[in-house]
Order: sequence, then C-alpha cells, then structure tokens
Amino acid sequence: MGKITYRESGVDFEIAKRTKDLIAPHARSTLGPEVIGDFGLFGGLFHLNSYVDPVLVSSTDGVGTKLKIASWLGRYDTIGKDVVNQNINDVLTTGAKPIFFLDYLAMESLVPEQVEEIVKGIAEACNEAGCALLGGETSQLSDVFRPGAFELAGFVVGAVERSKLINPKSVSKGDVLIGLPSSGLHTNGYSLVRAVFGLENDQSPLFTYWDELGCTLGESLLTPHRSYWPLVEPVLTSVKSIAHVTGSGIIENLERVMPKGVIPQIDWSSWTTPPIFQTIQDSGDVEIDEMRKVFNMGVGLILVCDPTQARDITGMLSDSWILGEIAST
Repeated sequence: MGKITYRESGVDFEIAKRTKDLIAPHARSTLGPEVIGDFGLFGGLFHLNSYVDPVLVSSTDGVGTKLKIASWLGRYDTIGKDVVNQNINDVLTTGAKPIFFLDYLAMESLVPEQVEEIVKGIAEACNEAGCALLGGETSQLSDVFRPGAFELAGFVVGAVERSKLINPKSVSKGDVLIGLPSSGLHTNGYSLVRAVFGLENDQSPLFTYWDELGCTLGESLLTPHRSYWPLVEPVLTSVKSIAHVTGSGIIENLERVMPKGVIPQIDWSSWTTPPIFQTIQDSGDVEIDEMRKVFNMGVGLILVCDPTQARDITGMLSDSWILGEIAST
C-alpha cells in the first residue's frame, strides 16, 4: 500500500487555494474604511466608529432546500444574494443597519467556479446594502455530502443607536399595517414546492415555460430574496414594529413583533397574489390556509405605524400599500 495523501482522502489544497484566489476580489469590493486589515485573516476586524451608544444585532440563517433547485438547474448566481438578504431583513426589523456579513459554504468537493458564482452574488448583495463581507469559510467535507450537494449559511451583524431601537411593545389598537411586496417565494416553502411538482423524481418541470409566469418554473423559483434595507431606512423613525415574512407566513411572523393584547387584521383582498403562488396552489391542489401558513403570498415585509404616519410612509415607499390594521384581542 502506497503513501496516502490528503488529496486522495478528499481534500485538495490546490483547488482550495484557487477557490480563495477567485473569491477574494469579490469580497474586497465590499470592504469600506471601517474594515481593518485585508480579507482572509483569521478574524475580521470592524471599527464601530460612528455610533454613540451602539447596540449590535445579529442573525444567522441558511438558504434551505432552495439549494436543491439551484443544483438541479446548475445555476448559482442567485443563492448568494438569498443568504445575505434574508439575514439583513431580520436585523432590519430592529432598526439596525447591516454592517458586516460572514458566509459558510460546505461542499463534498470544491468546484472553484461554482464557489465564485455564489460568492459573487454574496458580494453584490453586500454592496447593495453597504455591508462588508468581512470573512467566511469554505469547507471540503469529503463523504459528508452526496456528490454535488452543499450547504450555504450566513451570519450578519448590524448596529443601531440604543435610542433608535424599534420597540414592538409600542404597537396598539388602531395602528396601520403597511405591506411591501416580495420578489417571489424568497427562501421559504421549497419542500412543499418539491412535493407539489414531484421534483425529487423528475426535475423536468423546472424547465417548463409557464405563460402566467413569463419564464420557466425554475427561473421563477430562483428569483432572489429581496433586501428591504435601502428602501426602508428613510422611514425607520416613523415605524413602531417590522415583521419579515419568512416561514410560517404573514400572521405568525406579525405576532412575533407585537405585544400581548393585540392582533393583526389582514385585508387579504388589498393586493394581488403573484402568479407563482397561484401556480403552486393549482398544481398541488393546496388549501388556501395551507398556502398562507407556508408562503409569504407576495408580502415580504410589513411595517406597523401610527395611523397619522401611514400616508407619509406609503408616499415614500412607492410600491407599498395598506395591508390591514391592529385590533385588540
């Protein structure tokens, strides 16, 4: 028996180095003057120099089984944006500005060009939000994943002045709910989608063109998770509470950011549900209550404000609308 090398056991240092060389320029494009040192150090350094009494806000999440859709289509340019934007939206609900992001990518074997495509999307989303890609980890996990499978997760840290923290306890009866549209499924409900279209056994439906979607099913399903930070930042001082609509739908996510004694009343007729949701419902004969529990149904973010602020906010947010109101229990 000959000498065994790390490469023969499943980890290739040369491919890892080539991967780092490909992704480094994308990461460096996000680094502002607050970042101390270069990309690739053992720890990322960020100088929090523009706050008086800062509160740090953190969030972590993965892309979930949307990764399977990307793998089946061989397209990886959108999931990097997904992992950044969903985390940014979570810290946004406190009023925090996203300041830096770290990613974790684990694969059975590294494909440098595939990793670069993912990190390029991560960097683009970070640049759009003014958020530094401070570091990350790309791991070769031989024999842990099936060939071609991988995991992608992210971690964001935001900052907000303590005096400007959004306080959901201030929500009261009569407050107004303002909706902002999603760009599609975002990153939730893909297990149900796979079951509806039988994708585990046959991926051909992903390549089918749907007139009502204006694209193939796969293209629609890979639409990136929308980031709301640049849009919502100017109105944060007028907002009492914010709900990021992810898994569990509109009602349950709203209830997370409300005090006891009040409930949201949704006007389900106040917006037109995007075609992708109707396509899923019709194809799987899914009950409407189940659809509303699983999907965002076209509503990605909900702002809660005093009635006197509603007109000003909707005037500043051109694609927003009055979604409902707060009632007492």
